[in-house]
Amino acid sequence: MALLIIPITCFVIPLATSQTCQTPDDFVAAISPGHVIIGGLFAIHEKMLSSEDYPRRPEIQKCVGFEISIFLQTLAMIHSIEMINNSTLLSGIKLGYEIYDTCTEVTVAMAAALRFLSKFNSSGEIMEFKCDYSSYMPRVKAVIGAGYSEITMAVSRMLNLQLMPQVSYESTAEILSDKIRFPSFLRTVPSDFYQTKAMAHLIEKSGWNWIGIIATDDDYGQMALNTFAVQTTANNVCIAFKEVLPAFLSDNTIEVRINETLEKIIAEAQVNVIVVFLRQFHVFNLFSKALERNINKIWIASDNWSTATKITTIPNVKRIGKVVGFTFRRGNMSSFHSFLQNLHIFPSDNNKVLNEYATLLSACAYVKDSDLSQCISNHSQGTLAYKVDKDIERNFSLRNDFLWDYTEPGLVHSIQLAVLALGYAIRDLCQARDCQNPNAFQPWELLDALKNVTFTDEGNSFHFDAHGDMNTGYDVVLWKDIDGHLTITKIAQYDLKNDVFVITDQETKNEFRNLKQIQSKCSKECSPGQMKKTTRSQHICCYECVNCPENHYSNQTDMDHCLLCNNETQWAPVRSTACFEKEVEYLSWNDSLAILLLALSLLGIMFVLAIGIIFTRNLNTPVVKSSGGLLVCYVILLCHFLNFASTGFFIGEPQDFTCKTRQTFFGVSFTLCISCILVKSLKILLAFSFDPKLQNFLKCLYKPIPIIFTCTGIQVAICTIWLIFAAPAVEENVSLPRVIILECEEGSILAFGIMLGYIAILAFICFVFAFKGRKLPENYNEAKFITFGMLIYFIAWITFVPVYATTFGKYLPAVEIIVILISNYGILCCTFFPKCYVILYKQETNTKSAFLKMIYSYSSHSASSLAMSHVSLDSSSSNITATNPSSGGRPAAWQESRDIQAQAFAHIRRENAASMSKTLPRKRMSSI
Repeated sequence: MALLIIPITCFVIPLATSQTCQTPDDFVAAISPGHVIIGGLFAIHEKMLSSEDYPRRPEIQKCVGFEISIFLQTLAMIHSIEMINNSTLLSGIKLGYEIYDTCTEVTVAMAAALRFLSKFNSSGEIMEFKCDYSSYMPRVKAVIGAGYSEITMAVSRMLNLQLMPQVSYESTAEILSDKIRFPSFLRTVPSDFYQTKAMAHLIEKSGWNWIGIIATDDDYGQMALNTFAVQTTANNVCIAFKEVLPAFLSDNTIEVRINETLEKIIAEAQVNVIVVFLRQFHVFNLFSKALERNINKIWIASDNWSTATKITTIPNVKRIGKVVGFTFRRGNMSSFHSFLQNLHIFPSDNNKVLNEYATLLSACAYVKDSDLSQCISNHSQGTLAYKVDKDIERNFSLRNDFLWDYTEPGLVHSIQLAVLALGYAIRDLCQARDCQNPNAFQPWELLDALKNVTFTDEGNSFHFDAHGDMNTGYDVVLWKDIDGHLTITKIAQYDLKNDVFVITDQETKNEFRNLKQIQSKCSKECSPGQMKKTTRSQHICCYECVNCPENHYSNQTDMDHCLLCNNETQWAPVRSTACFEKEVEYLSWNDSLAILLLALSLLGIMFVLAIGIIFTRNLNTPVVKSSGGLLVCYVILLCHFLNFASTGFFIGEPQDFTCKTRQTFFGVSFTLCISCILVKSLKILLAFSFDPKLQNFLKCLYKPIPIIFTCTGIQVAICTIWLIFAAPAVEENVSLPRVIILECEEGSILAFGIMLGYIAILAFICFVFAFKGRKLPENYNEAKFITFGMLIYFIAWITFVPVYATTFGKYLPAVEIIVILISNYGILCCTFFPKCYVILYKQETNTKSAFLKMIYSYSSHSASSLAMSHVSLDSSSSNITATNPSSGGRPAAWQESRDIQAQAFAHIRRENAASMSKTLPRKRMSSI
């Protein structure tokens, strides 16, 4: 394959020098020779000293602000390399190091990266530009660092050129997991994705939902803020404010921004929890000023500063409130502790930072331990003159525990893991190579081995995942005041894989419980039985508490929505915390209304029995005989008995049998009753009708047995069809809010209406026939009372229709019972009570002679009325007065009246005398 050859093969980049950095070696913080050189980047000083607002010349200025905690991280790398050199891991191979101070500046770190990439064994400190760096040999094989993500990203983009492995011990920005943009980057700590997820989980678990966040304006701070915002949203936590501080202390606006941030914290009084993604020097300045304003909050600390002794030693820092932080998992620190104890005998010839520390320690030799850190910081600013105590060994021995107090175990362990990972990867590469030769392998080969390395430390296995991350998890720490000293105490572990906090003892559980007692909410907590109603569109955490409506409930605090009960079987009152099972109701036997209706039904049955007894004992009296005959009377009484008894099917728990029986039983029995009354009405009209045409029609129509069977049979057919095609059945009515009504569903309203309508038609025919015979003899006038009975029936059932249609609940059957009782009582009273009254109290009129006399009087009156009616008709039509010669001049109407009267008596003899007076004397009748 042809290759494109670029004419420019190389160029030289000389390192910049200044008064403080005359040669590249002056730029190195610590160096140690070896077969394989590992680079290191640490922000040992917090800033560069500059008298200008921004740089005007490309020169590296003097670094000031000695950071003890970062100095300890440098020592941790040196110690870890020495541990490998003194072990059998790399037999015959010595690791060397070149460590640079980034001064917390990207530009300084990039200058160091240029030297890492410079060609090995080149006196001119040059870096060649090549199209292919596969065979290029830089001065270092890998880099450990940097700590800050902002610096790490800048350096990583340069190291990517040669795919030089970069292993960070602290850079947690989520973007660094992107292997497309950062292919040579790895880290021994989890991504900020997990830290922000753990923070959001802790906040949600503690019941806080209204928090503030403070971050730096660099890539690390912005990405942490964005990721945390996503995590909080997923956990229903709202961010009340977001404050951003300049990333570097050299920025002159940092003091102003800190003051503005504190003003915002004071203004948001309801925010009691603040998450802080800042560097240690930011937090130091923030807390120092917050103490002046007496601000007391809960601070959620990121891994950058959660165990920083520089901050815990701020005077009266315990008044700042509670600090809950996340830090990297710690390991066995005993070896590093011994290293610090013997630091005074460690060679310092090529270790400028160790010499600087010794010098600063000597300058503060007579300062109390509690003020030593501040003294070192003040002298390292480069503005104070100080006298040096030359007895360095004595100063170290007097301050043996000072460095240990400032050690951050999580970071030290991460650095140890980074060095171990490189050591095991180099071991794997050197198994088939002579690694005492510096040219044995290139950095990109080490990167491949590093990605696949797996090693154990203290019984735990470690490896890099596909994103180059080593997900070791987090320790959760709490700053506690113990005997007047602020102590950082581990209270839990966070399991990244399962997203849970592992709490091991009861005391720790009590600490978490105490945290929950502190409120940080935009709105007051909604109690069970209430739900949240959002008041601010931009925040779901700001809301009002409204009561759950009926048939809804909430059983937890701060529920977004009330839960709906099962409307069919459950109910809940307003502001309910649970659903209740609906009570099943029906018109039971022990209900007071049911008892009253049953009593009325029993009373009706007693009336029926009493009437039957009275009629049985007076069988031969005219009143009983004129009631249509014994068979009809007893059938009617039986029907009334069945009607009263049918009300019992409407009471009690509905069953399929009772639902099918009650309507058909009532319908058939009531139809039989009306059919019998219809026969009686027809008979009465036939007996007392004097119209020959009507009389002939009634004679043809009057067939008692066929009429009764036909009318009743039609109703039986209607009910049978109803039961076959749409039979009534038991149904649970769940439409009511608190009860389930067990009721009979009629199956077909049409069939129910036809049944009742058919009865109404029969009743109307009865009413018409009875109305025509309403003027019969008073004591025997059944037609008049039948008319009243039918009117009562019509009034009751016409009223029933709208009442039944608008009534619901368990008393719906009671409506029909009442109508049945009213209509039954009405017909019974109108049909039989007048006869019973005559039998019992007017016995003198219940005789044969009295009955005949009454008939004579009625017949005479009826015949005279009819004659006068004919006379009136004749005179009005002809105006002529006719005389009958054979009658001696009397009017013809009189003679006609006599004929009609005789015809009436003959009719009475034929129709009534047979049943009422079978032995009527012919002499009496002829004389009449």
